[in-house]
Amino acid sequence: MYIAREATKLWRKVSAETTAELQLLLEKWQLLLAGLVFQYIHGLAARGVHYLHRPGPLLQDLGFMALPELGQEKGYLSESVFTFIFISFLLWSFHPFIYHSKRFYTVLLWRRVLAFLVASQFLRIITFYSTQLPGPNYHCREGSKLATLPPPNNALEVLLINFPRGVLFGCGDLIFSSHMIFTLVFVRTYYKYGSNRLIKLLAWLMAIIQSLLIIASRKHYTVDVVVAWYTVNLAVFFVDKKLPEMPDRTNGLPLLPVSSKDKDGRTKEELHKLDGRMRDEFHKLLNGNTVDATDRRQRLQMNGKHGEDMSHSVSDATPTGT
Repeated sequence: MYIAREATKLWRKVSAETTAELQLLLEKWQLLLAGLVFQYIHGLAARGVHYLHRPGPLLQDLGFMALPELGQEKGYLSESVFTFIFISFLLWSFHPFIYHSKRFYTVLLWRRVLAFLVASQFLRIITFYSTQLPGPNYHCREGSKLATLPPPNNALEVLLINFPRGVLFGCGDLIFSSHMIFTLVFVRTYYKYGSNRLIKLLAWLMAIIQSLLIIASRKHYTVDVVVAWYTVNLAVFFVDKKLPEMPDRTNGLPLLPVSSKDKDGRTKEELHKLDGRMRDEFHKLLNGNTVDATDRRQRLQMNGKHGEDMSHSVSDATPTGT
């Protein structure tokens, strides 16, 4: 009975959250779609530069001198860390559908994430097309059949980008690291909207480990990782300043009343008032106004209270009979 009751509550919460997120998605889908389309454009650009890549001797690199080479058999280590970071962030971004401690709307969070990714990837495309460096990865070195691609037979061969093999075995798209773009964007986003301090510290530690593993695996030069660290952080900083701030949902008020009386003993009428306040906030959000309606109403009430106090104080101070 307990499991059935809790499952029902969880289903109601997921349904209410899904309804709210779908309404946001219907209003904000344009930028989300544009961000997803640009992911394909970024992959297409990386595929295109592979046709221009010419293998050559490895460049002198301080990171290669300092870090021992892991070798091809251990190249999976950096990919494993990146996969863990990616999946962990993806799952965390959808936790408002289940947990009560929600601070954001998932749709709005991914709008920001995609905006950060697009800005960083746009700079990356400009950079690696400016100068093609000989790739340090094993399949990009002299003697490898994958180091240089033969001219395409048709446009469809380029547009399909040979996914996923073309993504995993690309060459020429070096400055700066795409893996570090995703890693730093995810870490910075969790640092701002996450709630666990320990996980925030671990996230930055994982980003550092990821950087070292990329260099030790010889997938990028050290300059690719160093440039990613300051470029992505600066891009996220300036783009974040231009975007409207997301509303803080820490209050945890229900989106819709789920019963006539909740755990705290609030009546249906009280829940109806809370629902009205949340609907007001939600409509403000859809209209592009990120100011919390509840906070605004509280400020107005406080201002009205101050006005009444001042009027009373003035009337009391005015002598009678004048």
